[in-house]
Amino acid sequence: MYNYQTEKPYIFTEDGNKIFLKIRDKVHSLLKTSGAFMMENATNGMGGNSWFQLACVDYLVELGEIREIKTDGAAQHRIFVSRFR
Repeated sequence: MYNYQTEKPYIFTEDGNKIFLKIRDKVHSLLKTSGAFMMENATNGMGGNSWFQLACVDYLVELGEIREIKTDGAAQHRIFVSRFR
């Protein structure tokens, strides 16, 4: 089962940081293009396991770069927008 606190430390490893930065860049590209994105669009093809990918996006929320607007349903269907929307 997904646990953000368990996955988060991997972000700060060399390999984890590379994946995090790829996801962050894709998130910002999606926001620039459409203004919102679903989790599955941000993490598709990014590498790492799916729980780690979720943690990368959750870390962007923790940093205040994005905010979540839909939390119910499957994890891959969570919806996010810029923190400024």
